[in-house]
Amino acid sequence: MEENQDTPESDFSIECFQNYTAPEVFIQGLAGIIDQQDVEAMIRAQKQMLQRFEKTNEMLTNCNALSASRLKTVGPEFKKHIHLLLEMKRDLDYVFKKIRSIKSKLSSQYPEEFTEATRSSFADECEESITDSPNKNKDNRRSLHIKTETIESTDQNRRASK
Repeated sequence: MEENQDTPESDFSIECFQNYTAPEVFIQGLAGIIDQQDVEAMIRAQKQMLQRFEKTNEMLTNCNALSASRLKTVGPEFKKHIHLLLEMKRDLDYVFKKIRSIKSKLSSQYPEEFTEATRSSFADECEESITDSPNKNKDNRRSLHIKTETIESTDQNRRASK
């Protein structure tokens, strides 16, 4: 072993790396193994990807700024529409409440006429829905058919009782 240490190569290798730390020696060893052209190709590829990412980041920043400005301009309009819809809902609730009260008054004052009007109105609605939508699924047609049959049978029972 002592003979190996006296060779000029061993003195050179020890002397060459004495001023470096262990990680630096390791990196220098890897640098000797790896082809320099491959390293340059990887660096070029990384630079190209960095440029693409920077462009993408810039585009997303612009898109975000545009979206924020549009939201700022459209926000008050949305608030107006929300207010309008809530007002319309209150109005419709009031109208339906009035209709219910009128129906209850009519049904208490004129019970026979009110039931007849309800039946004929329901029958008209069923006929309209059958003629308006012939391509609806069979379940709806069947339920409408059952409803019209029920109305017809009640009408026949009513006529028979008269």
